[in-house]
Amino acid sequence: MATQIWHILTTQSGEIVQALGQHLAISLVALLIAAVIGIPLAIILTEHKRLAELMLQVTSVLQTIPSLALLGLLIPLVGIGTVPAVITLVLYALMPIFQNTYAGLTGIDPALKEAEIAFGLPRRKRLLRIEIPLAMPLIISGLRIALVMIIGTATLAALIGAGGLGTYILVGIQSNNNALLVIGAALSAILALTVSALIRWLGTLSFKKIMVGLTVFVGLIGVGTGVIAWRQSATEITIAGKLGSEPEILMNMYKDLILADRPNYKVTVKPNFGGTTFLFNALKADQIDIYPEFTGTVLQTLVKTNTKTNLDPAKTYTTAKTALQQQFKMAYLKPMAYQNGYDLAISAAFAKRYNLKTISDLAALQQPITAGFDPDFYHQPDGYPGLKKAYGLQLDAKIMEPSIRYKAIADGKVDVVDGYTTDAEVARYHLVVLEDDRQFFPPYQGAPVMKTAFLKAHPEVGQSLAKLAGKITASEMQQMNYQVQVKHQKASDVAHQFLLKKGLIQK
Repeated sequence: MATQIWHILTTQSGEIVQALGQHLAISLVALLIAAVIGIPLAIILTEHKRLAELMLQVTSVLQTIPSLALLGLLIPLVGIGTVPAVITLVLYALMPIFQNTYAGLTGIDPALKEAEIAFGLPRRKRLLRIEIPLAMPLIISGLRIALVMIIGTATLAALIGAGGLGTYILVGIQSNNNALLVIGAALSAILALTVSALIRWLGTLSFKKIMVGLTVFVGLIGVGTGVIAWRQSATEITIAGKLGSEPEILMNMYKDLILADRPNYKVTVKPNFGGTTFLFNALKADQIDIYPEFTGTVLQTLVKTNTKTNLDPAKTYTTAKTALQQQFKMAYLKPMAYQNGYDLAISAAFAKRYNLKTISDLAALQQPITAGFDPDFYHQPDGYPGLKKAYGLQLDAKIMEPSIRYKAIADGKVDVVDGYTTDAEVARYHLVVLEDDRQFFPPYQGAPVMKTAFLKAHPEVGQSLAKLAGKITASEMQQMNYQVQVKHQKASDVAHQFLLKKGLIQK
């Protein structure tokens, strides 16, 4: 693994530095906002003990809410990306900052406070010259605890498209690449230790020097925010994708095709951005511009239709395209050739033991059956809920991340898993795909989906992406997935090499 880690560090140094910068920026902004709220609030409430106790209880309750739940609650209110991530981190950081500041100020010797008043010092001067400097060690300690907590929790920002080192952890889990996982976790730990030591050092300085340092820090944050805002004001196209290697491969193909025709465009890809409804809502909210979606998923999950999904791929695409346009004013480009439908897979030994060939055979099996399903399949109508109705399936099903569920069936932890027809793990683990004998799963052909207004504003983007229509066979997609998931090649490299080989872009 050491060789692989070194290879990633040397070949992806630019991406790693960028992720590190994103992680640090999110963490510092969250700390600054939490400090601006927590410290003044503690100062004010030193004279209102009941309110201070209430505030301590509120911040303690916030600590008990799982970070993923907080992110989920914030998404409908403020969307996805950096904003909900920062808000979540601020809420987590409030308790140590408020608690330590309050403890530092209320812990000052009462005799000293009486002396301050006796000398006739006004409240502002007492705070700035005596009380805050005395409380500074505890305040610095609270900031240090908060920042370490923020850096650890910020790894979850990758789940909502905010980037950071969590991206490497997430991709490592998804692709079963321990080297990526180690890099993401190790850099997060190193970053936390570094900033903790830096803040501890700040605690040794005088109050005046600390205030000068904080002023410079706030100024740098302001300049950085201005630069980011200026960069985002330029024309930019954001392409996102679901969890897994295949969406990341397709996203990078989209990027390369656009840049091949328009090299002056700024195209940002956001892999492992979340599940189906998450991405679709992001597209509706203009937080992303394009993402690859499959025809069957459109009809089963995203649009409202009273007709049964047609088993003819061409008719399914036409119906999906029309429904997206009518219901959401979205454009759906022509799909690729391969079908990437859902399937149920079991181990060869399990299939042989019970002579299982079809999903009906599995449903008829009179014994407990354990299953590992990814979140989309577990919840969506075109997944397990629909299968239960169509086949009468009764499984002991658990939600698992895609790569974990395949490892689980390979280790004999579960009996059946969901998957896609192009998954490399089917061949890797010698799994048996059960026949969908009642033809429950609709056709699944992938194509770029975007808002109609975006396509009208950028027709050249549609022309570039249309080059993939009718291209890529199932075997080609499965081989590309194998290169990413098993050979641990970069999805961007695999996508680029395929486009070069097919003559869709030039060197």
